[in-house]
Amino acid sequence: ADASTAFQAALESIRDDQVEGYVTRLADDKFEGREAGTPGGHSAADYLVEQLRKLQLEAGGEDGSFLQPFADGYRNVVARLSGRDTGPERQTLIVCAHYDHIGRGSQKTSLGKVGEIHNGADDNASGVAAVLEIAEAFSQLPAPPRRNILFAFWDAEEKGLLGSKHWLANPTVP
Repeated sequence: ADASTAFQAALESIRDDQVEGYVTRLADDKFEGREAGTPGGHSAADYLVEQLRKLQLEAGGEDGSFLQPFADGYRNVVARLSGRDTGPERQTLIVCAHYDHIGRGSQKTSLGKVGEIHNGADDNASGVAAVLEIAEAFSQLPAPPRRNILFAFWDAEEKGLLGSKHWLANPTVP
């Protein structure tokens, strides 16, 4: 009964007002459309790190950090929740979304005016918000899940899926 109550509380921690808050924040002009490698993109990554720290998740990037830097100033944001399994068959589930967007757009990427901020609420601030809410729910469970969970936010996906490709070539967990 206690486990069922705790599970229900974790499930109920996923709230539409929090999802809306994350989307609104990430789609704010402050992040300048979150183009990979730009000051706005870096600010968005810093915001994600701040949220993951609040959830008291473990850093899952490089050198004890939440970041996995690569290429031209791009940065994946990675956190983990250790599971109960400890054997050699230990598995990791990955819950992910890309946090970058097209910034101010270009002739190739924009249907709107080039040079104006493209906020990207639906590409992909909404996916990022969902992953953050799932991370929050898992972090509230009284006991860790059986498997490890990696919460990953890819950068430079709008530039050719570069963040996820980089992680696959350089995984931060086995």
